[in-house]
Formats: sequence, structure tokens, C-alpha cells
Amino acid sequence: MSQERLTAYIIDDDPSVRDSLALRLGIEGYRTALFADAEAFLAALPADAAGCVVADLKLPGQSGLALQSELLRRGAHIPVIVITAHGDLESARSAFQAHAIDFLSKPFEMEELLRGVQSAFERESRRVESEQARRADDVKLARLTEREREVLGRVAEGLHAKEIAAQLGISPRTVEVHKARIMEKLDARNVAELVRFVVGRARGDPAS
Repeated sequence: MSQERLTAYIIDDDPSVRDSLALRLGIEGYRTALFADAEAFLAALPADAAGCVVADLKLPGQSGLALQSELLRRGAHIPVIVITAHGDLESARSAFQAHAIDFLSKPFEMEELLRGVQSAFERESRRVESEQARRADDVKLARLTEREREVLGRVAEGLHAKEIAAQLGISPRTVEVHKARIMEKLDARNVAELVRFVVGRARGDPAS
């Protein structure tokens, strides 16, 4: 997906730090949004936020680590980069246990942050594309009738038309008609693609 939809959310109570990070990220082509504390960020965070969070460890009110915990509680998958002038091994361990993708001690080289943001954006692009594909799959599946879903499930189990017909009490010819309609609705070219669609859904993958 285009990085135009991704945002680097910078959370730091020092306005000079916020501005300098935003300036450099902006020069590199990244869209940014600035917040002085975690509470303001969480209040403004859209449900479909994508990009990354760059959060100071020590914030007024909710800390950077507490922010990570809250994002996890909400089921938000946006990557977090923790920055701090007061880092220690225990803080770094806690941040990574809460799925931070990087932990940078101030003063850090801007190139370190840029690498972290780029890595986060690449991961987010893959995640958003996967979610979009899965939603498209949901739309396709919603087109199927209840009978077509029954046939699809048995096709995915490897059953032949005669076996499916016997189980459902219909003719093999009717099974083939259902299969043709299912393939059309799911944009599948053959039975193998139907099986791959069902297996991918079971694993939580989008159909390819």
C-alpha cells in the first residue's frame, strides 16, 4: 500500500523534541502527528490507525510502557518505538515484552529512528494490505448461499461431486452447478483455488 496513509505518531512532552523529530521525518516524506502525552494520543487515535508510534518512556500521566499496555488491551497492532533519556535494561526488557520494535536511548542518531520508522511502515503496509484482502474475501463469502457454503466446505475436504451429492441429498449435476457458481463468486479459476481459499481463511490468511 502507499505510505501516504501511514502516520508516525510522535508522543513526547518536550515540544522541541516533537518538532525536531517531526521536521526530520517530514523531510524524509513521512506524515506525522504530534502529542504531548499518551492520553491526548489515545483520545485522537482512529480505530484504523496505521503507521507507528514514537513514544517517550517518561511522559506526564500515562508512561510510554503504560501506553503500550493500553494499545495491546485495545487490540491495536500499530508498532511502537520507545525513546528515552532514562533507559535501563529493565525498561528495555519491558518495552520489548510489550512488542516494541525498537528502544532508543537519547541522544540517538536520527538514522536509527529513520530505520525503525521505515521498518515499522513496511510491516504496517503488509498488515493493512492483508486486512484489506481479508475484508474483500468477506464480501465474496457473503455472496454465497447456505447451500453453496455447504458445497464449498465439502470441496475443501477433498470430496468429489458424487460424495458431496450423497451427503447433501442432491444430484452430482447440481453439485457441479453449485461449484461453478461458487468459483464465479469467489473469483476462483479452479477447484485448487477454492481449496486454497478455504484453507487460507482457516489460517487467518487472505486468499491469493
